[in-house]
Amino acid sequence: MSTKDSFVHLHVHSEYSMLDGAARIGPLTKAAAEMGMPAIAITDHGNNFGSYEFYQTAKANGIKPIIGVEAYLSPGTPRTDRTRVKWGTGGEDDVSGGGAYTHLTMLAETTEGMYNLFKMSSKAYLDGFYFKPRMDRELLQQYSKGIIATTGCASGEVQTLIRLGQYDKAVEAAAFYRDVFGKDSYFVEIMDHGIDIERRATADLLKLAKELDLPLVATNDLHYTHASESTAHEALLCVQSSTNLLDPNRFKFDGAEYYLKSPAEMREIFRDHPEACDNTLLIAERCNVEFQKRDLMPKFPLPEGETEASWFAKEVDRGMKRRYGQNVPELQANQAAYEVSVIAQMGFPGYFLVVADFIAWARAQGIRVGPGRGSAAGSIVAYALGITELDPIVHGLIFERFLNPDRVSPPDIDVDFDDRRRGEVIRYVSQKYGEDRVAQIVTFGTIKAKQALKDSARVLGMPYAAGEKLTKLMPGMVLGRDISLGELVDKPQDKQGEQTSRYKEAADFREALEQDQESAKIFELARGLENLKRQWGVHAAGVIMSAEPLIDVIPIMRRDDDGAVITQFDQPPCEKLGLLKMDFLGLRNLTVLDDALVNIKANRGVNVVLEDLDLNADKNTFDLLSRGETLGVFQLDGAQVRSLLRTLKPTEFEHISAVIALYRPGPMGEKSHTNYALRKNGLQKSEPVHPELAETLADILDPTYGLIVYQEQVMAVAQKVAGFSLAQADLLRRAMGKKDKKELDRSYKDFSGGMLAQGYSEAAIETLWKTLLPFADYAFNKAHSAGYGVLSYWTAYLKANYPAEYMAAQLTSVGDSKDKLAIYLNECRRMNIQVMAPDVNQSVEAFTAIGENIRFGLGAIRNVGHNVVEGIVQARTEKQFASFSDFLARVPGQVCSKRTIESLIKAGAFDSLGHTRRSLFEIYEEAVDASSVTKRNESAGQVDLFGDLFEGVGTSISVPDRPEWPKAEKLAHEREMLGLYVSDHPLSGRERQLAQFAEFTIGDLLTSEDVKDGETVTIAGLISSVTHRVARSSGNPYANVAIEDFEGEVNVMFMGKTYREYSEQLVNDEVVVVRGRINMRDDGIAISAFSLEPIAIGAQGVSSGPLRLQLQESEATRQVLENLDSTLKAHPGKEEVHLTFLDENNPRSFRLQPTVKITDDLIGELKALLGTQGFAQRDSSEVVK
Repeated sequence: MSTKDSFVHLHVHSEYSMLDGAARIGPLTKAAAEMGMPAIAITDHGNNFGSYEFYQTAKANGIKPIIGVEAYLSPGTPRTDRTRVKWGTGGEDDVSGGGAYTHLTMLAETTEGMYNLFKMSSKAYLDGFYFKPRMDRELLQQYSKGIIATTGCASGEVQTLIRLGQYDKAVEAAAFYRDVFGKDSYFVEIMDHGIDIERRATADLLKLAKELDLPLVATNDLHYTHASESTAHEALLCVQSSTNLLDPNRFKFDGAEYYLKSPAEMREIFRDHPEACDNTLLIAERCNVEFQKRDLMPKFPLPEGETEASWFAKEVDRGMKRRYGQNVPELQANQAAYEVSVIAQMGFPGYFLVVADFIAWARAQGIRVGPGRGSAAGSIVAYALGITELDPIVHGLIFERFLNPDRVSPPDIDVDFDDRRRGEVIRYVSQKYGEDRVAQIVTFGTIKAKQALKDSARVLGMPYAAGEKLTKLMPGMVLGRDISLGELVDKPQDKQGEQTSRYKEAADFREALEQDQESAKIFELARGLENLKRQWGVHAAGVIMSAEPLIDVIPIMRRDDDGAVITQFDQPPCEKLGLLKMDFLGLRNLTVLDDALVNIKANRGVNVVLEDLDLNADKNTFDLLSRGETLGVFQLDGAQVRSLLRTLKPTEFEHISAVIALYRPGPMGEKSHTNYALRKNGLQKSEPVHPELAETLADILDPTYGLIVYQEQVMAVAQKVAGFSLAQADLLRRAMGKKDKKELDRSYKDFSGGMLAQGYSEAAIETLWKTLLPFADYAFNKAHSAGYGVLSYWTAYLKANYPAEYMAAQLTSVGDSKDKLAIYLNECRRMNIQVMAPDVNQSVEAFTAIGENIRFGLGAIRNVGHNVVEGIVQARTEKQFASFSDFLARVPGQVCSKRTIESLIKAGAFDSLGHTRRSLFEIYEEAVDASSVTKRNESAGQVDLFGDLFEGVGTSISVPDRPEWPKAEKLAHEREMLGLYVSDHPLSGRERQLAQFAEFTIGDLLTSEDVKDGETVTIAGLISSVTHRVARSSGNPYANVAIEDFEGEVNVMFMGKTYREYSEQLVNDEVVVVRGRINMRDDGIAISAFSLEPIAIGAQGVSSGPLRLQLQESEATRQVLENLDSTLKAHPGKEEVHLTFLDENNPRSFRLQPTVKITDDLIGELKALLGTQGFAQRDSSEVVK
């Protein structure tokens, strides 16, 4: 294409102009290259979020990237001045944003200019934010070097003044910007989208350009790539403004001209001004920028005469002696020397010094730090420096899995801190290395497939159910990844695609599109919205650190809510430019550990040092794990993992690590978790991979019973049989995980060559390779599972040995979640720990251990805030409250509000003072009034002269002697104030009955990872509330019913025929069994009911013997029967067990040998093994359908 035929787009809004731009960077740059354009710009609204991605993608597509911004400019005022300005009488012709800003387009001509753009963009956010991040004239004058600017779009300052009839001021403004940027670097921008607001300014714009001798440049206000995407862009604007396409007053663009027009189209539009098109090419030729990667690792302050490498080596040496004593074992010493040399050679000593320093500081401040996570636990240097708490030699961890000398990439150490105090560590780092050199990391939320369908339905004016219908037909997540809209309808083109495709799972979805035009319409619009950027957020843990002020390296911004400084680039660009990224993670379980240790010290006077525990020594801990009583134990509290622990019966720390590694979708899909448990207990034989390899691989695979559980095992195997170095073995592991065929073929050649050289047969080589390949895909990083295994052990140890103190800490940690609180309260009941109502003489703000029991925290009571708790605790410092009158007399004024006292009474906080709640409820208002008068008089100095003599007489309150409220009323008040039942439960005594009828406890249902949308379930519990309603659209009645058991509450919908059949039985406090379909909603799980039946108090089933089980004869495999036998033997008791083999012609019944004790645990394990259909119902239980 000749120069006179070409064109470059210089006014471009990518998807990073959030909810306004819909041009995806990849397709945009590719399309521009295909049209033969030599370059393309990015000029997003007020930000540089996408600059780096755009730069790299454009270069990859063979087109020059031009970095720019469409800036917001304060209207002639300083950027810090937050006042609105009018240049005319208001309206669309006046200053944009209701008088807050105008627009200015700027493009980076040089690399210096690009960094100047970034600085201006940063300062606009840091101190110019008013509705939008605004620059001002002062900034432009300071940072104009290397920048080309234009008059901008219709909202530019010059065009605005022209439309207002203030031509002289427009000339004055243009002359100012010409002088700032230079005569050859300030262009008059002309657009033509066929809209009135542009046309009214065009003539005067051209006149101004001629008068000031300014060059013209033609642009198209590009917001999407292809003309066909205009509807999707309209929909995106509706998403932004929460309107729909049927709304005539919605925010919209006039016309559909905002796409990537071809050079021919642009030259046709501006045929009267060909020089304006030629100038786009001239600007593109002038613009040449380059991102500079530098070493920006923060500089650790060193003692005089030391280098980072020398000081690092000395610190490691000191750390090794601290860990092992003066005589460090040879194996550990050699490994440390090797790691120090590798780290020094790779240039990372400073990194380790920085990390070790802030961890040491945190520990010195009493902030609990995690024992290690990720592959860093494989480094003995990290162990020596106190970064991790796990000896990698003892646990068989591999340094090269963390830092591979053959693949130079920065180390990545993520650190867990007590959730409440993570911010203190970040502040320390900011102050030590400079607040201008530390920032949090931006993240970009995209419109995912399901959300795109829901947004699309709403934007089209269709009911919510229309979008939800389609989302429910989508296949579920696999390995945490949702299916895309394209994958639902695009058939894979080759065999490799078929292997990973989920196309077949989406047949119902495609059928809905074919049969329903509305669904097809929603889907097509949703494809235009999918994966567009929706909003920016902040990385939960990531922090960027720099050796230089960040504003000189990348664009940054400030969050308006809390003043936090955040990068404008997300994590990958920051790291590629040489910045250090650290993850400071807040872990709730560390908070629990710290609180538990405080509780133990306060309640028992014992100092427990977790770091000193022998991870293999405590019998109580392993007994607890073997019983599966791990609710509240880190990583081990899910229902399925508890069942796995009961089967496995761990006896050493390695078993905990393995469970964490195996309890994930990949290994579970291969039944590796079950096989591991069976092999550990001698119920399944371990087979060698190949007879030739049995002896060679024994030391690698025997610890995991012949199974490949860890990535480190894959590496160790390659090292042992193929002669790989551990660095080569790590590259092999990565290749296997990526499944790249070319790389795998190359790796196989080296692998087989190495094995052949050691004398192994082709058969052995091929068998081993085929065994390693699938396992490498989901084998786990042992360093991570072992690091987290330490936390699992610590939490299990405290639960087993200090149950009240640990559960008090656990309850405090979930105090803001009613559902989780109910689950843990029920666990306390199961553990025979009494959770007592709050008490004004014993409770503090949090839950506390009192002897073997737990006292509810005052802070959990409704209407009782931190100041009230502080006032109560302070008032009882010298002596406890003797009576209700004494309490009112001694507590400060902030405690004595009627609402607070009422809440304390209803919650039972005065029970220990000798009066019933009902008695105090009758007189509390009068008592509070009297107390308030006394306190007011005291504060005003009106003290009774004889007050000391008759202390307490005048303020003594007569409390009537009344019987307590009926149990139901008392518990209702308790639940109102605390969110749940504490002193008792309406379902008390019916635990086994509920377990018999329910397939899931409500707690298990709400927390399960396996329950699928649309699945049929059976629950049992108490009806706690019923709301009858009438649907607005159809006029049909329905009911929303809350059903709760000991562990939680779930909403159940009764509609249509089900409502008509059961509406009269929907009565509060009725105990019922409900069967229905799971309905996964954005706000959680609900159930659409099929049936409801009351459970009579005397209804019996499997809760009293004999225990009747049934099994289809075809399913009675040897393994199932062996598992059944071992399950029954684990629960010895006196009840008989009867088993029926079901067969169409000849069912047979047997009395089994073991007699059992029927408990909830046994029923749960049998349900997991045989399913709910495995229980033969008795006549008295026919109520369950």
